[in-house]
Amino acid sequence: MFILANFLNAIAYILEFSINIYMYIIIARAIISWVNPDPYNPIVRFLYRSTDPVLNRVRRFLPDLGGLDISPVIVILIIIFLQKFVVNSIFELVNRMKFGIGVLP
Repeated sequence: MFILANFLNAIAYILEFSINIYMYIIIARAIISWVNPDPYNPIVRFLYRSTDPVLNRVRRFLPDLGGLDISPVIVILIIIFLQKFVVNSIFELVNRMKFGIGVLP
């Protein structure tokens, strides 16, 4: 049972790290959108390619606010939800598996 607990613990840490990195990428994309970036810059192209699929899905459900794009804020809120609910739930499951607290026989 401890092997499965350690495996889930590793998955939770990797998921938490990946979510944090993606949140910083979303923030960088939002900051870059305030200026007129060079579309041929490799960093700008990476930011657009890595965030456009997620941001475009969120934009489909948002009303037109006249040039104000709040999709990065919505995505960051979703990321915070994933961190607080999903990742913390996996960590709690790992603790219950390791220490037997609250686990039914």
